[in-house]
Amino acid sequence: MNGRAVVLIDGGYLNKLLLAVLPGRRIDYEKFSDLVCGDCERLRTYYYNCMPYQSSPPTEIEKQKYANMSKFLHRLEQLSRFQIKLGRLQKYYNERGEVDFRQKRMDVLLAVDLAQLSWTRNIGTAILIAGDSDFVPAIQTAKDAGVLVKLYYSDFSVHDELLTAADDKILITRQILESVAFH
Repeated sequence: MNGRAVVLIDGGYLNKLLLAVLPGRRIDYEKFSDLVCGDCERLRTYYYNCMPYQSSPPTEIEKQKYANMSKFLHRLEQLSRFQIKLGRLQKYYNERGEVDFRQKRMDVLLAVDLAQLSWTRNIGTAILIAGDSDFVPAIQTAKDAGVLVKLYYSDFSVHDELLTAADDKILITRQILESVAFH
């Protein structure tokens, strides 16, 4: 089996987890990626997210959020073997008539990458940090190609179908996050 691994991070999912478990703290994404790879060589980490919504014209708060995310993504791009993939944020009104936002294209980008990397035999292990059941077909495709799929998840937000689909399931604990957090 190929000893290389790829890490696929749903950035929105990991951000929510970090806010819940380590509020106000940041992690070293390169260290985190290497940790979840264990003994496998990390081919690459793909980080999927969306830029913050901007109205037309953008408010000062929207401009600041956008600038902060741009700086964060630029820092990630400077890390070894990191690649950023961006979807877009769509504004909509929920059932209560309140403004809300929905990520678009992110799940497809991640799923296509997982399937493509698996069938080109570039990896032996795929490490997914996510909680959405939309990834189940891509996980099955990777498994059909002979790739071991490890799911790192949060116990406060993960779909049962995703847990069932993954080969290995590893709970992201406070201890894991503390071990890669900046002090």
